[in-house]
Amino acid sequence: MRFRHPDGSTVHLAYCTNVHPAETLDGVLAQLRDHCEPVRRRLGRDRLGIGLWLARDAAHALVTDPSALRGLRTALEHRGLEVVTLNGFPYEGFGAEEVKYRVYQPDWADPERLAHTTDLARVLAQLLPDDVTEGSISTLPLAWRTAYDQERATAAHTALTTLAERLDALHELTGRSLRIGLEPEPGCTVETTRDALAPLTAIGHDRIGICVDTCHLATSFEDPHTALDGLAQARVPIVKSQLSAALHAEHPHLPEVRAALAAFDEPRFLHQTRTLTAAGLRGTDDLGEALAGDALPDASPWRAHFHVPLHAAPAAPLTSTLPVLRAALTRLVGGPHPLTHHLEVETYTWQALPPELRPRARAQLVDGIAAELTLARDLLTDLGLKELP
Repeated sequence: MRFRHPDGSTVHLAYCTNVHPAETLDGVLAQLRDHCEPVRRRLGRDRLGIGLWLARDAAHALVTDPSALRGLRTALEHRGLEVVTLNGFPYEGFGAEEVKYRVYQPDWADPERLAHTTDLARVLAQLLPDDVTEGSISTLPLAWRTAYDQERATAAHTALTTLAERLDALHELTGRSLRIGLEPEPGCTVETTRDALAPLTAIGHDRIGICVDTCHLATSFEDPHTALDGLAQARVPIVKSQLSAALHAEHPHLPEVRAALAAFDEPRFLHQTRTLTAAGLRGTDDLGEALAGDALPDASPWRAHFHVPLHAAPAAPLTSTLPVLRAALTRLVGGPHPLTHHLEVETYTWQALPPELRPRARAQLVDGIAAELTLARDLLTDLGLKELP
């Protein structure tokens, strides 16, 4: 979906396909047929943006087989889909029964991460629509915080500098300008936007910026305006923003609130949980740890890294951090010029929701994703952007 900003530039809105498990190229093509095109039709649009997630095997197949890459581009065009952004965070296994800490491997100190992201960039340069010259890729924020020492930090810095040089060369070769965004996430070396300033300033290349995920922003209790103003002042480019909402518990000391939270404690994904105290931010790596005993103070609200559907906040006594998303979006695209032109709805946890909230059929998932995109569209038009055909 495309929108015209009042300044005349185009803002792209997509939804991320990491909600649909697929590790191979055949699986990706099936996603387009079974999910992405039906979402487009449900919205009544001739064109729909998707943020492709390409696992290692799928990306490798595309970059080593030009005919396969041409076939994917043809399939996108045939189904009324377009790609301007990729989700390069998960490497493989995102559809496994247990993902948890595995999603952070390999990190930017490992050569595999550079090789994979280079493959993604080469693929995206060929998938961009003919009238689009700029693409974006989100990636993990360097590494999970443990076992990340100065030696690994130096290796990660070198890898990202090498990537920037490769993106410069790709621009010269193809005319397509691609940028990478580190995505701050609770528990990682770069947990907040403030944490991103030092490493990105040290790299000092405008092709390496930040991806602002509004669920992560909210989970870490970052004020959107303060965070985004800080990035602007440091001249850190906002490569893309993922529109998502976290789980919010206003009164975590109450038994009924803890019981409601326990329904979201599931074995597949990591749900980092945070609370803001007078002494600063406190947290646990997972929701179950927070609910066990006194691991986390409960005198102030809790927020958990659980991407809940944008249009359907959890039932009381829980809610979502949709207000944080609204505030961030106002700052991102509501001003005289957009701070980013790439927006991506990223609710990958549909099948991890409590059983009674999960879509029971493919059509229900299509309806849910379409409803999220409709909400995002309405937020954008309320800010003065005009939806394009």
